[in-house]
Amino acid sequence: MARPFKILIVDDEPVNITLIQGCLKNMGYEVHAAENAFDALKVLDRSFDLVLADVMMPEMDGFAMVRKIRSNPETLDIPVVMVTALHEKDYRLKAVETGANDFISKPVDRVELKIRTESMLRQKAQQDEIKSFSGELNTLVEARTLELRHVLAGLNRANKEAIQHLSAAAEFKDEDTGFHILRMASYSALIAAKLGLDKEDVDMILTSSPMHDVGKIGIPDSILLKPAKLDAGEWKIMKEHTTIGGQILGAGESDYMNMGTIIALAHHEKWDGSGYPSGLAGEDIPLPGRICAVADVFDALTSKRPYKQAFAVDKSLEIMKEGRGSHFDPRLLDIFLENIGEALEIREKYLEV
Repeated sequence: MARPFKILIVDDEPVNITLIQGCLKNMGYEVHAAENAFDALKVLDRSFDLVLADVMMPEMDGFAMVRKIRSNPETLDIPVVMVTALHEKDYRLKAVETGANDFISKPVDRVELKIRTESMLRQKAQQDEIKSFSGELNTLVEARTLELRHVLAGLNRANKEAIQHLSAAAEFKDEDTGFHILRMASYSALIAAKLGLDKEDVDMILTSSPMHDVGKIGIPDSILLKPAKLDAGEWKIMKEHTTIGGQILGAGESDYMNMGTIIALAHHEKWDGSGYPSGLAGEDIPLPGRICAVADVFDALTSKRPYKQAFAVDKSLEIMKEGRGSHFDPRLLDIFLENIGEALEIREKYLEV
């Protein structure tokens, strides 16, 4: 059963309180009374549905009391009806300015009191219903948002696991590069972070860069594992791993796959335009491709391959410096060299065993 509406009467004349209180109780309302504004403000809280307040009261008049009501977050939404014998327009405008909702003239007419009270209480009930619905809606939205975040987190984990397995499949044919994708991805993320990319972009590069060589799945083992320099025909086939990777990854809708496609196609492009598969130059090469080019070459130089032994770090860095402005984006190479200490920590963490 719904509770009765709760009304507070504020008037310094006991006879007025008695009259109004009797009328409202007969209408079925729960009625409380205060003989001055100070006492009224002490008891008033959000449990009240309506305030009927006299204007002319000692010490604190009705206008000042309404200002107090409106300044308190606990009570600012409670409707206030001013009960006044003042009929001048200026007084009524002042009441509106202070936050009063309606007026009842003195002497109080029972019919007018009933109509004004019912009107204000209907508005208060509608207002409370809207607030309740809004609160429930916010709670529902928060709950659904949390659920969606959990779902997306699960999908994100699933995406990353699928990427890891796909990347590992491309490297599986080459027994000497088991940790290559971990090192190369970490180097790429290091460069991206030091460049100042935001956390989401760094994570995107970290997760997607292991797919850079996924196209090697389509390269014959006789070429991929050849323990000698490739001839011109074999090299032509070998270079196709970039476009094969783009074809494998390009059919997806995942942001990670889209980034992987960019990296697969661009990580062998060179700053001076002499790279492949498209011969792009300078900033026409997508930034993730330029980043991964630095990371990939450093790892290739410092790692054993079927056709070469690993170079020492110092030797590898000298070779890379020679490619500044020709093979590599100068700014990205400089960033990598400036943070070589962190790169070597990554290398130590993911050394072949």
